[in-house]
Amino acid sequence: MADTGTETPRERYRAQVRAEVKAHAWEQLAAAGASALSLNAIAKRMGMSGPALYRYFANRDELITELIRDAYRSLADTFRATAADGPDVSALAYALRGWALQDPHRYFLIYGTPVPGYHAPDDITGIAREIMTTLLDACAALPSDSPATAFGSHLEEHRQWAGDHPAGPATLHRALTFWTRLHGVLSLELAGQFTGMEFDPALFFAAELDELTKASAH
Repeated sequence: MADTGTETPRERYRAQVRAEVKAHAWEQLAAAGASALSLNAIAKRMGMSGPALYRYFANRDELITELIRDAYRSLADTFRATAADGPDVSALAYALRGWALQDPHRYFLIYGTPVPGYHAPDDITGIAREIMTTLLDACAALPSDSPATAFGSHLEEHRQWAGDHPAGPATLHRALTFWTRLHGVLSLELAGQFTGMEFDPALFFAAELDELTKASAH
């Protein structure tokens, strides 16, 4: 919570403690993954008792929700800032890669293996849709005379992920293709799967983006 000048000392202290808890949680994620996240271990690191820490986060899922919310919000803000000068798929793609490389553990928290037993609240889905809306705007702006495919028509019937965006079947298909292929390359790169293959992952990402952009123009 940002200090607006109206918070009480207790509220400021609470915000500081929650921020410190999240910082330790990110360290745990980097070391052992989300499934190993432990409020009791964080409490010990902070010199607090477990019950005392539970006054700031009721349980592990609440803490995970805060981390996921922060991650999605960070990417949504990055996309919004990138699109401020106009919709541009290539600019968004490179913004995504830069954001992912900056903090791979944050990336994998939201785009990696789901945390067992965890279910995100509805507001998280809303932030994810902000990200997709920005991508859909950029894909809709691409020059294309491509007809709608059968899968695009299928997406028209199953478009919850697109929210109320007015994109038609061709744009929905185009956006989903960009999203899945670029995430596929990023996930492999961040997981170290290209190590030892003796090529530049950045050039591979650029080549995939170039192919996607060319395909969208035909």
